[in-house]
Amino acid sequence: MMTDTSVTASKPDLIIHGRKVVGGVTEGEALVTSQTISGWGGVSPMTGEVIESRHELRGQSFAGKILVFPGAKGSSGWSAIFHMARLRQKAPIALIFNIMTTKAALGSVVLRVPAMTDCDLNPIAHIASGDWVRIDADAGEIQVWKGGRR
Repeated sequence: MMTDTSVTASKPDLIIHGRKVVGGVTEGEALVTSQTISGWGGVSPMTGEVIESRHELRGQSFAGKILVFPGAKGSSGWSAIFHMARLRQKAPIALIFNIMTTKAALGSVVLRVPAMTDCDLNPIAHIASGDWVRIDADAGEIQVWKGGRR
């Protein structure tokens, strides 16, 4: 997890505030979906790739990215799949989600990455895939640079 606070020289285009689920600071490229994600049968823990047949991210990997999504769906196997992805080093480096469920909460804890929810702006509407995001879950702040790192 990255803790350097001097990572981007320019001012962010947007700041979103939210509630910490798991603390920590990191930054990276966003991968955004408007669809919930199923852990069991929806992602490959070996690659971090979304494999759910009708998902808009099918074929894309969240490995090493900040995953911005509505929340978790499916069985309690969600956290186990994401834990296996973490062990394979194919997990997201942070989570930002809208709908708090036990699956999303437990998944955040087993991933051991910064995670936030209950944002003052809908992150799915304001962050796009490819945007550069810095999440400081301890401070409850998400900084967004539109169009990627500058």
